[in-house]
This record gives sequence, structure tokens and C-alpha cells, in this order.
Amino acid sequence: MRRRDAIRAGLAAVGVGALGRPAVGETTAFRPRSRLKIAGAKEAVVGPDGETAAVATTDGYATVDLTDPTAPRLLAERRGLLADRETGALDQIYDVKRDGDTLAVVGPANFVAGESTNGVLFVDVSEPADPTHLGFHPTTFPIHNCAFADGHAFLTGNGSAAADGVQRNELVVVAADEQREVGRWSLTRHDDRWGAVQSSFRVLHDVWVRDGLAVLAHWDAGTYLLDVSDPASPTHLGTVPALSPTALVDAGSSEYTASPGNHHYVRTDAENDLLGIGGESWAVSRDGALQGGPSGIELYDISEPTAPERLSEIEPPETADPTFRGTWTTAHNFSFREGTLYSAWYQGGVKRHDISDPTAPRELSWWVAPATTRFWTAAPVAGGSLLASSMGTADGAAGLWTFPAVEGTGGNPAALTAQTTAPGPTTTVDDEGATTAGSGAADESRTASERGTTDENGRRNGATGDSETTGGERRDGGDETETETPGFGAVAALGGVGVAAWLRRRRR
Repeated sequence: MRRRDAIRAGLAAVGVGALGRPAVGETTAFRPRSRLKIAGAKEAVVGPDGETAAVATTDGYATVDLTDPTAPRLLAERRGLLADRETGALDQIYDVKRDGDTLAVVGPANFVAGESTNGVLFVDVSEPADPTHLGFHPTTFPIHNCAFADGHAFLTGNGSAAADGVQRNELVVVAADEQREVGRWSLTRHDDRWGAVQSSFRVLHDVWVRDGLAVLAHWDAGTYLLDVSDPASPTHLGTVPALSPTALVDAGSSEYTASPGNHHYVRTDAENDLLGIGGESWAVSRDGALQGGPSGIELYDISEPTAPERLSEIEPPETADPTFRGTWTTAHNFSFREGTLYSAWYQGGVKRHDISDPTAPRELSWWVAPATTRFWTAAPVAGGSLLASSMGTADGAAGLWTFPAVEGTGGNPAALTAQTTAPGPTTTVDDEGATTAGSGAADESRTASERGTTDENGRRNGATGDSETTGGERRDGGDETETETPGFGAVAALGGVGVAAWLRRRRR
């Protein structure tokens, strides 16, 4: 029986809408099992055996042994990739993906003024302690995210203007064995009305591929489902709309960070019947008042991909300051496994939800430490445990965290709503209840060029590979970590505007 038929009765009984956070089990506190410091950590992906992970490290990648989730162990680090190229090393590596024994490493995540090395590096990780580079496919565009399935890398191709002057925001398909481009799909060619819309509103931010189905998150333009069973010739199946071209033609720049819309991250379950769409947004000032706020994760029935049907929404954690300069609790990356959703919410922590009934998600676990962590991704490992990567804060080092498969709440959730924001640096209640000036996201949301305090590699992290077993809430050792514009960095590529300039313009 298809999912839609199975749950239709449930929809009729409980309705569809935004669901608040239900009560969680109180028998066991949910707290970290371990932490492994990794400088520049961004996306983390778990290998097919569940015993290893690969981590994007901004200036390279790392592999990690997860055999013992209480003591993850660094196996290999590779930084300064392709440093011998005339255009410089591959940098701003925010995303890695794995297909069998091959890892795809992509970058730069955002537009870089002047010459830069852009493309996808393929790596043999069959021996994770000794990865071997297989080949590199250069591109003319930065790559923020990718998918990797069936021997093909699917790249977010937000590049320079085409011959007709239109930013195409294309899906670009590359065959891994030959490091050769084999196909493209363009939103603006699918529907030419989007050509008149500012390209940042329709940026291709994320792509997911499973069993011949591709899902493309096109920000305010919505989410598009494609048949990629022939990777050389993707064809459109269905759409989860967000805002219309008409509504966006004359929209102001603040529309980019404001809800609704902002389709940021997409994933399907193992059956390809359930689709999750995570938004990324903040409250913006309009007419003297704050409007909007952080976005959550919407669940859709796509058992009929030509007609997606909304089932429910998991709401984001509350925050006292929902603006971009405040404490970030908007959705970021997430994963599905066997009726459980694993999710990351930046400073809003990490969560597990029971989605066996996707019309009524039930929160199982939540851990939050806003002063020291900004979680990028959450993924399952052996036994239902949770692996999460944190990009860090000024007061907490970047790296990997592991959590057990138990119900409960841990950390310091009260710090999210206790925070107060004043002009200038924020004052944040830290994980021990003390107040720390400037330890929230405010200073960390600036680009490296604005901060002017990074080394030649754009990093501010300390030592890496230091594994610690934790017994609950803790204060990290004060290592500073590189932090960039959040997941929408590809905007800078659009129209040839650098990230810093774009931020200044957006704040007017």
C-alpha cells in the first residue's frame, strides 16, 4: 500500500498543520556521549556500514572511525586540496557526499572574486585511513551542495550569467568515473517566468537523489522533483511551490531571509515516499516591526511525485531574538532512518523525532547548548545513535558530537529564550548560566573578509582530532572557529556580488 493511501485516514482524523513541540520522555536525560574536535567542520556523512564518517572541513575533508560511538577517532585529514593549481587550492568545502567507496568533495561553497579553483574532487575511501584521490572535474561555478548516487555527482550550478544574461541556477550532472559533465536541468528553462526574478530568490541551494528521483531545493521558488533515471536527461515530475514568480519580481532583498519560502534542504526516506523540506529564515524588520522568524521542517507525501501532499511541520525551537543577528534556531540539515527524523537547528541544538506517523511527528530527544554549538547536520549511526557536526562558536570548537538513542531533553534550552539582544555585541546566557558578551551568532555571522582575523586558509580553529568523552553540558575550551554566511552563501555568486557586499546591502 502506498503511503498516501495508508495515511489519508490519519489526516482526516488529526488534520494537517504546524505541530508544536510535544512533551518528551523524562526517564533518561539526553546528553552527548563524546566530542571530536575537527577544525572547520561542516557537513558530515556516514558510510554505508555505519562505522565511518566523512566530514567537510572548509579547507579539505576528514575521515572518522565510529566503531565506538563513545570515542570517535580521527582516521585521516586532507587539507589544502589541489594547492598546486594556478588558481589556488579548493576551498570553502562545506559539503561532501558518498556513493559506495567514493567520496565527492565540492567547493567553493560561495562565489569567490577573481580566479579560484571550482569543482568536484572524487576520492577513494575504501580504506578510510588512507584516502586516494581519483580525479577532479573543474567547473566554472561554485558548488554549495551536491548529491552523489549511481556513479553520478549532482551539483548545484549557480554560476555566472548565460549568453542571454539570465542566471540559470542549474542542476549539473557529472559522471564520476570519467569526471565528465553529462547533463543539466534548468528551472528558468522549465518555466521562463523565473528568468525575470532576481536569481538569489531562486538559487539552487540543495539537491538529493535516491533511486532515480532527484529533489531540488530552489529557495523561494520552491522544491522540484525530477526523474533522473537517465542522468543525461532529467525530466520534471512535480513541484512543491513556495512563492510565485509574480510575487518575487518586485520583492525587496529582505525577502531572501524572511519566511515563507526559503527551501534550503531536502531529503527523502528510504522508500522515496516521504519528503522533508527544511527552511532557513530569520525575522526581518518591516514597517517598524519584526515579521517572520526561523523556519522548521515540512513533511510531504510524494508517493505520487506528480502531486506532493503536505502532511505536517516540525516547528523550530523558540528564541528570544529570531533575527539574523540574534540566536539561530532555524532548521539546517537532517536525515531519515526507520521512522525517525534526526535534525540540526544551529544554536537550537539537535533533535530526534518519531515520524512513524508523519502526520503527527513526536519529539523524542533534544539537546541544546547555544553558547558553544551551532549544529550543521544530524545523521543516524549504529543502534539509532545520533551523529552531529557543529560549526562551532567563538566559545566552542567545531567538530563531531555523538548522542545515544534515548528520549529526553538535555543541555540548556532555557538559554534560547533567556538571551537578550542590545545594540552591538549580543549578551548570551552560556551553558552554565553565566553571561558571555559576544558569544552568540552576532559576531560569528560575519564573513571572513569582514572579520579580518583569519589565516591564509580562512580558519580560526585550534588543534584538531582531540576526542573527549562528555558527561553532559560542558564549556568548550575557547577555541575560535571560522564561521561564514549561513547556508545561502551561493547568493554572492549571483550578479557577481561578493559575500561581504551582499551582507551590507541586505542590512540596509
